[in-house]
Amino acid sequence: MSTYSVDPVAPNASYLAFWRERHLCTLTTLRPDGSPHVVPVGVTYDPGARLARVLTNRTSTKVTHVLAADPLGARVAVCQVDGRRWATLEGRAFVRTDPDRIAEAERRYAERYERTPSPNPNRVLIEIEVERALGRG
Repeated sequence: MSTYSVDPVAPNASYLAFWRERHLCTLTTLRPDGSPHVVPVGVTYDPGARLARVLTNRTSTKVTHVLAADPLGARVAVCQVDGRRWATLEGRAFVRTDPDRIAEAERRYAERYERTPSPNPNRVLIEIEVERALGRG
């Protein structure tokens, strides 16, 4: 096993396969004082669009952190681990409320996690524009 940096535009097949497997992930956002806030989330990765997506409630702390960050996007990371294998996506996050974007995120979530998210009128999307991909596998 080796640690590697992955081209976020054209990740290799094993990296993509790992992101299609069902894994609980973590999202790291930064509090206003700069300290990390790490929470478990479901994540989907769309390398063609260079996007990672996290569905959440509009009143969540992670949304508050993203909204309070730089207007050019909050610096965040999502990570998943399975034994010695791990994969991290880093980038800039934005809160999206567009119903079409949320519906696409729900579709991708249902595909990866094999369950449709329950209806939630307070649902928003944290969309991460992926700038760096790392992993070990």
